[in-house]
Amino acid sequence: MQRFFEFGRTIIAVGRNFREHAAELGNAVPTKPLLFMKPASAYITEGHKIRFPPGCKEMHHEVELGVVIGERATRIRAEDAMNHVAGYVLALDMTARDIQDAAKKQGHPWLLAKGFDTSCPIGNFLTREQIPDPHNVELWLRVNGQQRQRGNTSEMIFNVPTLLSYISTFITLDPGDLVLMGTPAGVGRVAPGDEIEAGIENVTKMKFFVES
Repeated sequence: MQRFFEFGRTIIAVGRNFREHAAELGNAVPTKPLLFMKPASAYITEGHKIRFPPGCKEMHHEVELGVVIGERATRIRAEDAMNHVAGYVLALDMTARDIQDAAKKQGHPWLLAKGFDTSCPIGNFLTREQIPDPHNVELWLRVNGQQRQRGNTSEMIFNVPTLLSYISTFITLDPGDLVLMGTPAGVGRVAPGDEIEAGIENVTKMKFFVES
């Protein structure tokens, strides 16, 4: 699974899964999971740059824990969900916020705001031994050395088993697929030339640069 991003076909992301993040953007806290997707072409790994999509003037960073699927999951029960997890990955959900805001106002989907090329930077695959408890993971993100985000997955509204069960009720998850678990508060703008560094405390970190 080290190179899951080369064969995984689906990236499903969970929106507003941290209360403070929902509040900072003026959104209601969801009563059931809010889901959206990114294409596999959104992946980039370290050494590649994050690029602004055409027409975007306001891009935001969002640091997230990603769950990598190891066994096919179709309509699984929450109590069985962890049997389908191969491991984890540190990820960024880069968002064209101005494009997203315009789409939301018109009641349109968020695809272009969330799924553009380079919108899903990822770090190294992490085994389940490296992340023994996905509900106690300290995430952080810095831009040009300044801390922007810090939060713990214990603050998530919907936990990993609940989300995998819910998603697989509608969408089959295959080996190599990725589920992004949502971002803590502190999202903000990035600009061309910025350096984004993100990490999981005491486990891993990664660095990406932004270009226009």
